[in-house]
Amino acid sequence: MADTLVASLPNPRRFGADAFFAGGIVAMLTILFLPIPPFLIDLGLAFSIALSALILMVALWIQRPLDFSAFPTVLLIATILRLALNVATTRLILSRGGEGEQAAGHVVAGFSKFVMGGDFVIGLIIFAILVTVNFVVITKGATRIAEVGARFTLDAIPGKQMAIDADLSAGLIDDKEAQRRRRELEEESSFFGAMDGASKFVRGDAIAGLIITAINIFGGIIIGVTHHGLTLSRAADVYTKLSVGDGLVTQMPALIVSLSAGLLVSKGGTRGSAEQAVLRQLGGYPRAVSAASLMMFVLALMPGLPMAPFVLLGGVMAFVGYSLPRRQAAAQQKEAARKSEERAQSDAKESVKESLKTAEIELSLGSHLSVHLLGSRNELAHRVSKIRKKFAKQYGFVVPEIKLSDSLSIDPKGYQIRIHDTRVAHGELRIGEVMVLVDKDGKPDVPGDEVIEPAFGMKALWVTEAFTDEVRRQGCKPVDNLSVLLTHLSEVLRANLPQLLSYKDMRGLLDRLEPEYKRLVDDLCPSQISYSGLLAILKILLGERVSIRNLHLILEAIAEIAPHVRRSEQVAEHVRMRLAQQICGDLSDNGVLNVLRLGNRWDLAFHQNLKRDGKGDVVEFDADPRLIEQFATEASAAIRKFTEDGTSVVLAVTPEARPYVRMILERVFPTLPILSHVEVARSAEIRALGAIS
Repeated sequence: MADTLVASLPNPRRFGADAFFAGGIVAMLTILFLPIPPFLIDLGLAFSIALSALILMVALWIQRPLDFSAFPTVLLIATILRLALNVATTRLILSRGGEGEQAAGHVVAGFSKFVMGGDFVIGLIIFAILVTVNFVVITKGATRIAEVGARFTLDAIPGKQMAIDADLSAGLIDDKEAQRRRRELEEESSFFGAMDGASKFVRGDAIAGLIITAINIFGGIIIGVTHHGLTLSRAADVYTKLSVGDGLVTQMPALIVSLSAGLLVSKGGTRGSAEQAVLRQLGGYPRAVSAASLMMFVLALMPGLPMAPFVLLGGVMAFVGYSLPRRQAAAQQKEAARKSEERAQSDAKESVKESLKTAEIELSLGSHLSVHLLGSRNELAHRVSKIRKKFAKQYGFVVPEIKLSDSLSIDPKGYQIRIHDTRVAHGELRIGEVMVLVDKDGKPDVPGDEVIEPAFGMKALWVTEAFTDEVRRQGCKPVDNLSVLLTHLSEVLRANLPQLLSYKDMRGLLDRLEPEYKRLVDDLCPSQISYSGLLAILKILLGERVSIRNLHLILEAIAEIAPHVRRSEQVAEHVRMRLAQQICGDLSDNGVLNVLRLGNRWDLAFHQNLKRDGKGDVVEFDADPRLIEQFATEASAAIRKFTEDGTSVVLAVTPEARPYVRMILERVFPTLPILSHVEVARSAEIRALGAIS
């Protein structure tokens, strides 16, 4: 809409506005050298007064000083116009002053009669007062304000520039907003610097007006006596009136422009037009207005002072002081109603937005299960909190809040575990029964239904609670419904750690680092590796259940390899090698690492099927599918032989083959740790279990 409106406006250049403006400047310069007839002088003086009035009105109504950034240029033009007209009237006064009071035009004659009242002494006094007010009070004050404003504005530029850069780095503003603020900062510094110099124009104009008036008076008297044959008294009367009238005509617009400059530079950081800023702040304190009215009434009762004006002003102030609180209360009620309406609209929008948000982790319970666990909700919340604390200590970051909800869309005795509103696991609990895990010693001699335990896929029995004591006597351990549910939830979270680590979580971890490591992060990101690349490396580590609690060691390892390697997978392999001590410590069973080797045959097979580039780096794994299937079968048989006995196993392979062995076995054994030979710590106590061959 705005673009259409601007496009529909006439182009100033099409009508020669630029040429007209340049012609006006040339005309002002011409007035300095060429004689001008009195009627053109009258037109020029009227234009000078109109221009100064326009400048004053604009200075009153602008919202901030930068909105009138062209003021220094306008001030120079107005000053040159007044000086040119002053020179032109001086030429007429000195050349045609003997003709009478109309010699310099009707405007000068009118001011000499109207303002001076026909007495040149009164005119001289008024002229001197105007010059004093303009030169000593307004111009000097405006010059000082502009000078100090320019100094402090220039001193504040580095700090403001750093604040803009900090907001941009923090993501609080975008590039366009940063460019706009920088441009505004440049305009502000240029404006106050220009105002500091432009205020000297007004000061010099006042001095020039005083000198020109004195020259007109004394020069005119001499010319009137010597050239026009006037008596000394007649020449003094005529030329003094003309000179003082001319001085008053030029001092009026000069005084108005000086006031405009003072209003502009004294506005400072106040926003809004001048009347809004002044009246809002003066009238914002009803007690002050009431106290001022009381003072007026006291002055009215003083002997020797006129009562009427003070009583009138006191009455007006008392009325304003009485009505202001009610107006403010009404305005506050209106503002409160407006904010309430905006809040209601915002809440309505947020309610729609909230419906779009999804819980990062959600545990949904069926209707029957929800009622059964109703009395255990506090215990459930407490144990969920313990799970989150355990994960934070074990893996180095806090998993998101777990939302508990009821759902009618799932089985009444079932439950679902959702991550980012996607079902990743589900199960069913039997109310009034307990679960008994079946180990290698066999199942207990009690009636029950055979099932698969949901967390680890082990064989189990659902047994009624009446047989709990019997199960314990037979050496088995019954597990209640709440423990089954939370164990399943814990394993699901452990299997989905990469999805639970968000970019916000990573930035929170980085912010909690010590200052030295924060500087290391600044050196790494984004020159060596992007923040998203750093997040990808952490996700790769968590995907294989490698804790990131020692984040400073991970950053040091990344700093070693990042300048030479770009792929996140290769960087993660290097990080794993640097974390060998931590990884082996987490995987050891009572300080012993149970290692199952790949075997010479499969080591050779993987080595032969790894394809390399010209630099010797592995780029792909190209093996016969039948060979991969045979390896998966043999490896599964060898690994299950130990896992069924409850032995924790670590598979050790060559560094180059480790990612591909992991890729083949992770669907069959998602929790199986696979280490390369360089990831086995020197201090680790190793127990060899055999080889896959």
